[in-house]
Amino acid sequence: MVESPRRAAVRAPTLIRLLARLADVDVAPSAPPLSDRLSQWIEWTQSLALSSALDGAALVPGFGAPTPVAAEERECARVRQVLAAAIAGDRAFAATASAKAPARSAAAREDADDFPFFRQRYLALQQTLEAGAGRLRERLRERLTSASPELAKLAEMDAVMERALARRERSLLAAAPALLGRRFERLRHDAQAAAGDAAPAPDDWLAPFRRDMHDALLAELDVRLQPSQGLLAALRARAPD
Repeated sequence: MVESPRRAAVRAPTLIRLLARLADVDVAPSAPPLSDRLSQWIEWTQSLALSSALDGAALVPGFGAPTPVAAEERECARVRQVLAAAIAGDRAFAATASAKAPARSAAAREDADDFPFFRQRYLALQQTLEAGAGRLRERLRERLTSASPELAKLAEMDAVMERALARRERSLLAAAPALLGRRFERLRHDAQAAAGDAAPAPDDWLAPFRRDMHDALLAELDVRLQPSQGLLAALRARAPD
C-alpha cells in the first residue's frame, strides 16, 4: 500500500509550529543561518552600538560581589504567572452562550462570533505581554550591570539587541492574528457545512478556536520571556554555590 506523502517535520519554536498547524501552512524545514538573518535585520547604526557594547563596559562600583538570584527567580516566575493569568482571564475566553453565561446579551454574542473581536483581544494581550516581559528584562539587566564587567557587557549587548530587533519582532508577531483568522474562518465554515440549513451552535466551533488562541498566546509569552531566561541563567552562573 502506498502511503500518502507527509509534510517534512518542522523544527521550530512552539509558537511557529502551532501557528503553522492552525493555518495549515508549510514551514521551510531549513532556514538561513541566524547570523545571515541578523545581518539583514540590524541597521548599520545599530551595528555600531553593538560594536561599542562588545568593546567594553564601564566599571560599576560593587563588581565582584556575590550575586544571589533567588529574588530574580521568584520575580521571573511571578511575571509569567501574572501574564498567563491575564491571558486566561481575558474576555476573549469567556463562555459563549447560555448555561455558563445566561445573561449575556445578543450583541455580545454577535461580537464574539466575528473574528474582529478576537483580533482586537489578541492585539490587546500582545501589548500586555510586551510590556510585562520588557519590564522584567530591564530589571534583570540592572542586576547584571552591577554583578561583574562581563555581565555588565552582556546587559549592554542585550539592550542594544532589544532595540535593534524590536521592530522586526513586532512585525513577525503581528502575523499571528492573521493566521488565527484563517483558523477561525475554517472552523466556522466547517461548522456551517456540517449544520446544513440549520444554524451551527457557536460553542461547537468557538470552543476549539478559543483553545487554539489561548495556546498561541502562551507560546508567544514563552518567546517573549526567552531573553529574560537567558539573563537569569547568566546571573545563576555568577551566583555563589
